[in-house]
Amino acid sequence: MSRGGGGGGGCCPPMDLMRSEAMQLVQVIIPAESARLVVSNLGDLGLVQFKDLNGDKSPFQRAYAAQIKRCGEMARKLRFFKEQMLKAAILTGATQFSGSPLEIDDLEIKLEEFEADLIEVNRNNGKLQRTYNELVEYNVLLKTIGDFFYSAQRSATRQQREMVADQSGDSSLESPLLEQEMVIDPSKQVKLGSLSGLVPKQKSMAFERILFRATRGNMLLRQESVDEPVTHPQSGEKVVKNSFVIFYSGERAKSKIVKICDSFGANRYPFPEDLAKQTQTIQELKKEKAIYHTLNMFSLDVTKKCFVAEGWSPVFATDQVQDALHRATTDSNSQVGSIFQVLNTQESPPTYFQTNKFTSSFQDIVDAYGIAKYQEANPGLFTIVTFPFLFAVMFGDWGHGICLLLSALYLVIREKKLASQKLDDIVEIMFGGRYVILMMSLFSIYTGLIYNEFFSVPFELFGKSAYACRDPSCVDATSEGLIKVRQTYPFGVDPVWHGSRSELPFLNSLKMKMSILIGVSQMNLGIVMSFFNAKYFKNSVNVWYQFVPQLIFLNSLFGYLSLLIIIKWCTGSKADLYHVMIYMFLGPTDDIGENQLFPGQKIVQIVLLLLALVSVPWMLIPKPLFLKKQHEQRHQGQQYTMIQATTESVTGLQRHHENPHHHDEFEFSEVFVHQLIHTIEFVLGAVSNTASYLRLWALSLAHSELSSVFYDKVLLLAWGYNNITILVVGVIVFLFATIGVLLSMETLSAFLHALRLHWVEFQNKFYEGDGYKFAPFAFASIIEEED
Repeated sequence: MSRGGGGGGGCCPPMDLMRSEAMQLVQVIIPAESARLVVSNLGDLGLVQFKDLNGDKSPFQRAYAAQIKRCGEMARKLRFFKEQMLKAAILTGATQFSGSPLEIDDLEIKLEEFEADLIEVNRNNGKLQRTYNELVEYNVLLKTIGDFFYSAQRSATRQQREMVADQSGDSSLESPLLEQEMVIDPSKQVKLGSLSGLVPKQKSMAFERILFRATRGNMLLRQESVDEPVTHPQSGEKVVKNSFVIFYSGERAKSKIVKICDSFGANRYPFPEDLAKQTQTIQELKKEKAIYHTLNMFSLDVTKKCFVAEGWSPVFATDQVQDALHRATTDSNSQVGSIFQVLNTQESPPTYFQTNKFTSSFQDIVDAYGIAKYQEANPGLFTIVTFPFLFAVMFGDWGHGICLLLSALYLVIREKKLASQKLDDIVEIMFGGRYVILMMSLFSIYTGLIYNEFFSVPFELFGKSAYACRDPSCVDATSEGLIKVRQTYPFGVDPVWHGSRSELPFLNSLKMKMSILIGVSQMNLGIVMSFFNAKYFKNSVNVWYQFVPQLIFLNSLFGYLSLLIIIKWCTGSKADLYHVMIYMFLGPTDDIGENQLFPGQKIVQIVLLLLALVSVPWMLIPKPLFLKKQHEQRHQGQQYTMIQATTESVTGLQRHHENPHHHDEFEFSEVFVHQLIHTIEFVLGAVSNTASYLRLWALSLAHSELSSVFYDKVLLLAWGYNNITILVVGVIVFLFATIGVLLSMETLSAFLHALRLHWVEFQNKFYEGDGYKFAPFAFASIIEEED
């Protein structure tokens, strides 16, 4: 068996969020003497997801081959086996032997081997169980006593700083004493030792009294109660215990304390005084536990000298995995190296996207909907821009955006300190999405400048308004009393609209049409992404009988509506677009009249309506027929494919990767019904999804009106009373309303609506999301999860 090669360099390639990393199923044959180091190195690498090759076997079936003894011991051995099986909760039913008769000598040998193996397994299991229980106790000790050392160290540091400050303030009084301390012989200084461990809680009071009497009070004992019972390493019983640490002076006192600990059944463990060593010790315990859990997923080969491991690994990590195997072989002084090879399989690989601290939160938004299928186009790439933009369309106010920006900058600037602290649930969620909040705030400032709203107040930031009153009587009139005296306001909404009686109709029309344009654009992007998916997976049926008719249907209706909106904006026409779209269906041949926006509009509408009608059966009928034809062609050539297959024998190590050909029947009715449902869903969804984007208009209008109410009816009203008390109360109410409603509730509302638009209206056009996430064996993630 030759070593496998593979692409990939020594370092990770540039991140590609468009498609997941190319994966490969690999097999590693590991000598038993280097198995632990191999798993340890791969755990440090964190780029291999192991498969459990013994998932269908019990713990006894994972043991070595059985051994047997003489005929006189057979009954005893069988009873012994039965007891052990009952002990391991392995149930057996009545079976009828149908094979050839067994030879007594062969049966005797087998039973002897089984017993020897089982005794060895029990002996090792007892040792492992005792070791595991000791490690659990040690871990509990590190946590409870570690808190004591940490608090004591902080207290000592604080007292030392206070002492230094006092000495610097009155050095003349303290100097003689300090000098006297400096001349003490270091050999005469008292050195303290410490012992730590766990003692049964019911014996803790007697334990403390005996220690005090034996040392005549020359010791310091600190006990901490353990929250949950721990398993005693020797007896295996659950016992409620106290962790303790004893400080003493002198070897004589130490010997007394050790004897007392033994007599009370207190388990002693070494405790590192350095906090860094404490943390390292806990992490090493977690690593050891993870290594043995992973080794338990490997299978033994027929020689019982090598472990066989299988798992998924990115193609680019091939060289890194092989390097980890080589280092393990060298460090363990093994004479046989590990064998690495890539397996051919029909299994769907896991999905792996390389992300960083900026892109990971956006990818989590997509993963919450569903994990991308292997190498499916990833919506996370577009979500980085489209999600905060849609949020900002609903939240547009550059004053509120600045408030969000300050909050996000605080989380970003202090991210290292906050990442090392334990945060409450709400703060932890905000910290995890700090870069999402940062992007949302920046886009909110941008859309707020377009809406020209700063806490609902307009500003002439980019120049003077293009309109002025025709006469003094038009101040409170509609926009008909205004005349254009300058060039168009260069950026965003002209400030003259705010406060006028035509503000609401104007902004209603603007934001509603803008919502339709944004929605149709994003839905078209989703359909175009379905084309790239079909092209990448070489699925021509989906290109011609799904992408093309869907694109035609959507744009024949709502793409045309978007075009009419743009033409109306550019020409200043007063055509009624509602009337145009309704009578495009009810009376396609009727005269358009004053609602005509361009020459030949009626003919264009008839053609678009016919295209929309044709695209429905285009989506429905051809695809099931082509799928049936492809199925028949595939199975007709199957016998020739089998003859041309390689004649190389398949080893026992690869037996579970065989993929025999299954002659499944093609259920045309099921496929047709599925396509019918998909077609109806798209046709109805095109209407409902477009209407769903009107939430951008509704929430934007609600946010603007709420902000205006709080400003006019609270802040300005309080200002008008010319009373300092009322003004202070008004400012406080305004701040609480702004923070509680606009910056908290409205932010959450806009976030959830933007989430819905991405999950339902955008991703359903191309994203299947039925994959599973790459979960490599990595020490870093294991320690982080347990912390």
